[in-house]
Formats: sequence, structure tokens, C-alpha cells
Amino acid sequence: MQDEKVYLRLKKKISVDSNQLLRLGDISYLTGNISYLNKVENLKIYQITEADKNVSVIDGFQLLTTLVDTYPFLTVELVGANQVIVEIKKNQKKANVLLILIIWLLLCIGSAMAIMNFHYDVSMEEVHKGLYYLLTGDQIEKPLWIQIPYSIGLGLGMILFFNHIFKKRFNEEPSPLEVEMFNYQQDLDNYLIYHENTLNNQNEN
Repeated sequence: MQDEKVYLRLKKKISVDSNQLLRLGDISYLTGNISYLNKVENLKIYQITEADKNVSVIDGFQLLTTLVDTYPFLTVELVGANQVIVEIKKNQKKANVLLILIIWLLLCIGSAMAIMNFHYDVSMEEVHKGLYYLLTGDQIEKPLWIQIPYSIGLGLGMILFFNHIFKKRFNEEPSPLEVEMFNYQQDLDNYLIYHENTLNNQNEN
């Protein structure tokens, strides 16, 4: 007789409503050689409560304990991630357009000031004058035919560097900002997995 076996892979992150009852199929992908796989998928795992606040973490060991208690003769193999992060949706407020515009304006002013201060520190105007003199042999105060293309190139270079014009993407390669945001999200998820995991809290206590 073939052993009854189920392969279980936890989802990395899910988003649920407040007070939702989580079943095994909500937080994982399942496959196996059993005829009652749908019944296993509907197994009750965790009840979201107000105490969970905005996020909760379900550990794979807790799932295995529940499965062993419910189906003692079932062989379960856990593959992939060992925890699933549960984000609890709350009533979200509408975005404040005025606040967004103020932040956008501050960022634009700050970016412009940073660029201007950099050019002042490295004496970029004198560099342009010197370059104009090397190319033409003349000395002028405003070498516009160098400064204007330089300014346009500076803007185009930033667009190419970040690989975006609004929602338009030039290629599939992620921008440096997207990579940094991804790394930050990974670090945040690892922090939540450790500090919101009830098993870790039990060990510390």
C-alpha cells in the first residue's frame, strides 16, 4: 500500500481581512497522493483576532503539529519557506492629495539644492569655461553650448539610471532604487519573522 503523503509549501506573504479564519489552503500550496486533499486544504489553522494588530507570523512547525494531531497517519513534507507573514488589512484612509503635493515639492526642492550645491563645490562653471577654452581658444563667461547639453544630459542620465519615466519602463532590469526597496523589504520581512513568531517569543521567555 502506498504511503499517504502531502507536500506543503508555505506562501511567503498573504493579506487577509480582520477576524478572518485562516485555513491551510489560504496560507500554503498543497499537493499529494491522497483522495481527501480538499479536506486537508480546508483544515482550520488560525483565527485572526484584534490582538494580532497589523501583522502575524505562522510558523511551519505549528502547521505540522496541527496536521499530525488531525491526520496522524499522514506523511507531511514541508518544502520552501518555514514561515508565512500574514498582513491584516485595516480600514485604509484615502490619500491626502495636499500632503502628497507638499512632500513632492519638498523632494524636488531638496534634489535641486543637492545638485546645485554639488556643482558649486566642484566649480562646474569654471570647468565648463576651461573646456570651452580648450575647444575654441576663446574665453567667455557663459559657454551655453556646453552648459545646455550638459543640463539635458544630466536629466536624461537620471532617467536612464532609474529606468523609469513615470510608469514607463525601458527594460526588465530593475533600477537601483527598486533593488534597495527589495532589500529593505527582505530585511523587514526577516525582522517580522523573528519578532512576530510566537515560537521565538516562547523561547525568549
